[in-house]
Amino acid sequence: MEIYTDGACSGNPGPGGWGVVLLYDSHRRELSGGEKHTTNQRMEMTAAVEGLKALKYPCRVKLYSDSAYLVNAFNQKWLARWEKNGWQTAKKTPVENRGLWEELFALTRVHQVKWVKVPGHAGNKENERCDELAREAVKRYAPVTGNAE
Repeated sequence: MEIYTDGACSGNPGPGGWGVVLLYDSHRRELSGGEKHTTNQRMEMTAAVEGLKALKYPCRVKLYSDSAYLVNAFNQKWLARWEKNGWQTAKKTPVENRGLWEELFALTRVHQVKWVKVPGHAGNKENERCDELAREAVKRYAPVTGNAE
């Protein structure tokens, strides 16, 4: 199973969106959503959560993201340290977005996930599609502006 994810935000914070592409053999599924007031980091994390939650059975997954923060949190074992330290950073401050991190950490106990960093906006077809889905979602959650006549 391969999962590609991306998040986007108009302003930071501001309206945000996330996009996911799930690939398995010849099967393809696309997901997207967003929030009216959020951050880019939250949307990157939410995309990964929603992609993993979409799996019906425990799977071996390659999860691709252009978010170094998200990928490094797993590949460099930040989450394990945060959990061990009572969800405090090395500087003894509370970990931001703890709820999303805990949800992701729980999902990695269900699925065997290999986290792969892809360069953003560098021509990776599936990452580009996730970016499109996320940006389309931002538009759905952005406030309407202009004068009504």
